Amino acid sequence: MSTTAVMNASVVSAPSNFRAIERRSAADLPYELFLKQYLEPNRPVIVSDAAPQWNAMRAWTPDFFKRRYGAQVVNVSYETKMAMSDLIDAVMASTPEKPGPYLHKVIIYRDMPELLTDLSPDNTYAFPRRYAGSLMPERFQRPDGFLKLLIGGAGGKFPLMHYDTDNSHAMITEIYGDKEFILFSPEDTRYVYPYPNSSHTSQIENPDSADLTKFPLFAKATLYRGTVHPGDSILIPSAWWHAARALNPSISVCTNMMYQSNWPGFVNEGCDPTIIRNPLNRMAKRGYLNALGVALSMCESVQRALPDSGLSRRLAGFAPLYRQQLPTEVRYPKNRQPTAIG
Repeated sequence: MSTTAVMNASVVSAPSNFRAIERRSAADLPYELFLKQYLEPNRPVIVSDAAPQWNAMRAWTPDFFKRRYGAQVVNVSYETKMAMSDLIDAVMASTPEKPGPYLHKVIIYRDMPELLTDLSPDNTYAFPRRYAGSLMPERFQRPDGFLKLLIGGAGGKFPLMHYDTDNSHAMITEIYGDKEFILFSPEDTRYVYPYPNSSHTSQIENPDSADLTKFPLFAKATLYRGTVHPGDSILIPSAWWHAARALNPSISVCTNMMYQSNWPGFVNEGCDPTIIRNPLNRMAKRGYLNALGVALSMCESVQRALPDSGLSRRLAGFAPLYRQQLPTEVRYPKNRQPTAIG
């Protein structure tokens, strides 16, 4: 090996600390155990056969979207718009060496609401849904859990390694194709070099080939890796850094979740002093959100203790905890027009 090759090998590298993301089967992971072992302790997990009830698992293919939505112009990214037919053609032509576009800006409730029937009943593990509750401040209300459609071809990926805003959990369900995920825990934040002016995004574009002369602390990070296949759901807990890469033409759906375990981080983000500069306003908002968190936790506790009671069904309107309490068919009547989500 040449001297230049040796130097390059020592400069461009991934962390040597590696762990596989734990994998479980839905058959032996009841929802309450999922809460206790993964959501509450903020641990990632891949759950196989997580949403077999979805018609999307049988109907959604690249050709399905090309035939049904071919003429619709979609927001592919922050900068790019394309007709769906052109997007699908680019996805099918994508290669790891020359990756095509990666669709990540379509909100299903807003942009393609008729698809929601293919995602009903809801994924058991995509709860709790504080975002869907009527007590959430209006600008945070997301009645469908903020379902996002993700489509990419081989090598396609989200443009930046990041963690989700609001300190929210993310549940991503793979419907078609295969996708690889790389995660880093919140404890490794200083090793992944967040942008000074954007604390949710990393300066490291590709964690598999980081420049260690520029980012030397990255070598200390522990990399978690796992691949999802059709029917798998992956929990990306709050504040976990993640990057994803399609291994072949891939279609998936992401939803965000808010719960008592990640509520304090949500409050901190909502009361960021760089956004709310007036200390009295900031104190008032923090007090309100902390009180709201207590109220929502009480609603969830009652639902857990009395899941089949009429009281629990009423409280589900404030903080739905279980799939059966928030059927898609009821939330999205055919005569209702979708509204924009801010």
